[in-house]
Amino acid sequence: MPLPTPSPRTRLHTRRVSYEGFRRDDGLFDLEGHLTDIKDHDYALLTGLRPAGVAVHDMWVRVTGGSDYIIQSIEVRTDGMPYETCDRIEPAYAKLAGASLLHGFRKTLYDAMGGVRGCSHVTELLAHAPTAAIQMFAGLRREIEPGGDKPFQLDRCHALETTTDTVRRYYPQWYRGVG
Repeated sequence: MPLPTPSPRTRLHTRRVSYEGFRRDDGLFDLEGHLTDIKDHDYALLTGLRPAGVAVHDMWVRVTGGSDYIIQSIEVRTDGMPYETCDRIEPAYAKLAGASLLHGFRKTLYDAMGGVRGCSHVTELLAHAPTAAIQMFAGLRREIEPGGDKPFQLDRCHALETTTDTVRRYYPQWYRGVG
């Protein structure tokens, strides 16, 4: 269901962020993210005029790892940037190899690449890699293994809090209702 119809307006800017997940022939997985910022009007930068429709930011990341969510490598490419030196930081993101996408990744990311240590746009794109990776792996394994650990998604959002009727209905063995 879309949002309610707003009052008349003129679009100024579009940010697009997408993630695609791939299973590789060598048994690893690639998660690729892409971010663009595009103005609907000519945009004057100190580095020159960016015509309407031409990306101010056009950035890519590829995170490679296994089903254990451990990062083996990260590649970064910057195709569109406001300053000619923005892409110099790309190789620095390789230091995130070995980090877990499931355990403390965002803290590790911001500690290593936050602020002037990285590109704010690339870092922001990588910050959403954990949830994109979880979605990539969803369906590749059973949601509930007999005798297994508590499913990852429980107690991570309001609908799947272990005290809710949703958990009582769909995950009864993990239900911890009030009372």
